[in-house]
This record gives sequence, C-alpha cells and structure tokens, in this order.
Amino acid sequence: MKNSKDPSCSTCPFQEKICLSETGKGPENCPTLFMGDTIASALERYNHPETAQFARAAAQQEAECYFGRLERPFKVIAFKTRVEETVEFARRMGYQKLGLAFCAGVMHEASLLTDILKNNGFTVISAMCKVGRIDKERIGVKAQDKILQDRFEAMCNPIAQAEILNRAGTELNIMMGLCVGHDALFLKHVNAYTTVFATKDRVLGHNPMAALYLSKSYYRRLSQKS
Repeated sequence: MKNSKDPSCSTCPFQEKICLSETGKGPENCPTLFMGDTIASALERYNHPETAQFARAAAQQEAECYFGRLERPFKVIAFKTRVEETVEFARRMGYQKLGLAFCAGVMHEASLLTDILKNNGFTVISAMCKVGRIDKERIGVKAQDKILQDRFEAMCNPIAQAEILNRAGTELNIMMGLCVGHDALFLKHVNAYTTVFATKDRVLGHNPMAALYLSKSYYRRLSQKS
C-alpha cells in the first residue's frame, strides 16, 4: 500500500521545482522539503574519499558534455556521445581494466565497443549472458516457458557474468543489452561500479524511450488502465 507521504517526484506539479531553485515549490510529499534526515544521511556517504572522488568526476563529466557553458545567456548545446562520455569518464577516474557484460543479441555491438575501448588504451574483460551453457531447467524453468520449447535452451546467467568480472578485478563495468530482470541480478551481484551503455528493447532497436515518446499516439495502448 502506497503511503500518501511517499515521494513521487515523477508527478511533481510545479514548473519551478524546489530541488532546482531556492524559490521553487514542492508538493506535500516532496523529499527535498520533508525528507531532510534521509537526504542528510545520504550526504554523509559522500564524505567517503572514494565516493567523493567518483561523484566529483561524474559531475565534471556531466558539465563537459555541453558547449557554451561560460556564455550568457547559457546555451544548452550537447556534443558528446555516450561512447565518448564512457571513455572520458574512465580516463578521468584513472581506470585501466573495464568489464563488459552483454547480451548475446548485441554481440556485434559489443565487439564494436570492445574495439573502441581497446583502441583508447583500455583492457576489456567481457562476459556474454549465456556463459556456462546452463539449461534453463536448472533454475526450474519448464519446457512451456522456454523460447524454444522442445530443445535445450541455455539460460541467461547474469550472476556468473558478475562473478567473472569480479574475479578479474574490473575497475568499471559496462552493461549492454541485458534483459529486464537479468540486468537487475547482474547489478545486485557485481562488485565494481557499473554504467549502463544500452538497455534492451527487442522491438524498438534498444531505444525504450521511443515507446514513451509515442505513448500518446501510436503506443497509446500503454497509457490505458488495465
């Protein structure tokens, strides 16, 4: 049961928000206004030297993705791709060994990214989702719940992907195209910080935001109450 005081930032009704402006406003369940103890507790974690360094590097990387930051009025002109950001951030942190956890469905894309990272001087440790060739029946998946019901079908093995990268001692991991649920398991069990390069969307060419952009037109069925 959802509490009326539970935060719901995604439905904030105010154009000028209190989390972005000193003169902004927030609703009665605004965490910026009414969860000061939680925010203070979280802020304490930034005092850890490693966390602080990582957070500063992330903020610096964010800023450097825009042209004209010193111009007034400020012009929002983004010019760096996700690939460039990932390379720059890893360098900024001084990382050398990168992990890549990817889905078999994006093998080609994973190989392209690997080449780019290697050409930029990184060591890449990669693990595909089907590593181990374990039958789905091992985790209780019945034949009728397989994609190909009448034959052997290897399960996705995100925990093994995580353990492989953990054992290799990767400094920063990149997740590419893992299924919903499998991605969560990977993130739950991996040790190093992990950035998401691409999320899986089998229909929309791995661009799940497209369904949101069309949710009031061609994909309006998504907005209908069930």
